[in-house]
Amino acid sequence: MQAVILAGGKGTRLRPFTHVLPKPLMPLPLGDDDAMPIIEVVLRQLARFGFNEVSIITGYLTELIEAFCGDGRRFGTRLSYHRETTPLGTAGGLTLLERPDEPVLVINGDILTTLNYAEMYDFHCGRGAAATIASYPREVRIDFGVLEFANDPHILAGYREKPEFSFLVSMGVYILDPIAWDFLSPGKSLPMPELLEMIRGSGRSVHCFRQNCYWLDIGRHDDYAMATDIFESRRREFLGEPALLKLKIGRDQ
Repeated sequence: MQAVILAGGKGTRLRPFTHVLPKPLMPLPLGDDDAMPIIEVVLRQLARFGFNEVSIITGYLTELIEAFCGDGRRFGTRLSYHRETTPLGTAGGLTLLERPDEPVLVINGDILTTLNYAEMYDFHCGRGAAATIASYPREVRIDFGVLEFANDPHILAGYREKPEFSFLVSMGVYILDPIAWDFLSPGKSLPMPELLEMIRGSGRSVHCFRQNCYWLDIGRHDDYAMATDIFESRRREFLGEPALLKLKIGRDQ
């Protein structure tokens, strides 16, 4: 099965770290002063779930990503690289790849998750969807008292102190059927939400996959700090027993 890792962004919210490292190479602690870049976690997970053909779309500090990942064999994958000369957005970079013959998993290269990609792939194929989005519940708290009004904007209809709202958000993991490439234009920047809306607007179905898993986007400083704590204490959940064994053997040699 094929997968694409989106790794071309500049990671501006993680500066100054990303002045010297692309965000996918931000390290997660393994203990004993050792660490693993987030993209290595993603690659090992993809291999574990059967996604052995992986394309990496790069842009910012490309050479560092290519130097670290190499041909992918040590992660159990075969890697190819596709470099953006100008930013093309989260979907536009897919034009650098040939139109595939089967569904492709597309994932942001900066997320930490225990999502089972194989189960998501099976869900996508079983539903006959043109595209599938992995979704995750998120609670958002408003740190103010929220005022509610009816018809008259000067008469208070309700007052809620620091309410919480629940949303399903995109995890930055997608499965796209080959038909998705028909909506892309070479060289044209396109965000993933716009691509999915174009697919949906054409009458084709876009489905959402939900699973009881852990997920965190490490794009902000506080989220990255949380990711380092979570990974160090629960890395078996992210890497699995076989991957841990291979990792230990590889580092002992």
